Amino acid sequence: MFEDELRRAPLCLTIPGLGNSGPNHWQSIWERTRHDCRRVQLGCWNEPDRNIWVSAIEQAVAGARGPVILAAHSLGCLAVAWWTKFLGAEVLGRVRGALLVAPPDLSARGLDPRIARFAPMPGAALPFPAIVVASEDDPYARLERSREMAGAWLADFVNVGPAGHINAASELGEWRAGQQLLELLIDESNELSHYSRPASRLAHHLHAS
Repeated sequence: MFEDELRRAPLCLTIPGLGNSGPNHWQSIWERTRHDCRRVQLGCWNEPDRNIWVSAIEQAVAGARGPVILAAHSLGCLAVAWWTKFLGAEVLGRVRGALLVAPPDLSARGLDPRIARFAPMPGAALPFPAIVVASEDDPYARLERSREMAGAWLADFVNVGPAGHINAASELGEWRAGQQLLELLIDESNELSHYSRPASRLAHHLHAS
């Protein structure tokens, strides 16, 4: 029975960051326009609690009736990384991959104290394929620091250029490039590994027609 469930098309669980994602955020637009996206209600959006967020992710993945892909933004990326430290084998088997967009740098000066609650940075390798997406002018993390986070997690890395925090203010709309990366994770023949690959390899998927 469990094996039959895992053969289903994966459910994309969107995991917002601090303050939740508003109607013009790409996560919200994906939920409205795609049949396979559903938000994880983390709760305490403006006063995040790491344990509560980790528990919410655990419940959402465990409650899915098949495989899942996690599409996290900002602080939600760190919640995912922390969650992997506690997950069980059965739940882990449901996760096909993760799209981790604009994770904040916990070592940055002047960090919002609410984000600092997730310190220290969870640096262990992720137990499933992942893609870290970063921007050249993200106010919450320098590009090189984002690349270091991807390396620590043994995730693939994509630089999308100057796109701010890759949120609603970035005016990405449905963010087609992000959906192409999501589809890469959905495709089980994607050959993604737990090891970082050159950004040019993934760039090919972003521009392929």
